[in-house]
Amino acid sequence: MAADHITEEWKRFVDKHELVEKTVRKVVDGGGAGVSAGDVERVVDALFGTVEEAGTIAESLRAGQTVTLLGFGDFHADAARAVLRPGKALDEYLGGAAGR
Repeated sequence: MAADHITEEWKRFVDKHELVEKTVRKVVDGGGAGVSAGDVERVVDALFGTVEEAGTIAESLRAGQTVTLLGFGDFHADAARAVLRPGKALDEYLGGAAGR
């Protein structure tokens, strides 16, 4: 039964591979053509970084900058920790007020 619990708990998480695949499907469904999983993965790595190399968000935070994605929210550093402050559109979507 413990293994079932772990499986159910992990279903709540989206890993990098699944995030890339969902993003590719969303782009293609929106009429985008010629976007591969490799293309999306390179963008995700460039933004968020990898074990080997920091992404542009981390580099900006280290430089004392706030990274703002209009509607989604902003990333900022607070006592050497990265923090996401959700934006209005994200809050509304999660609260059910925006289109699903």
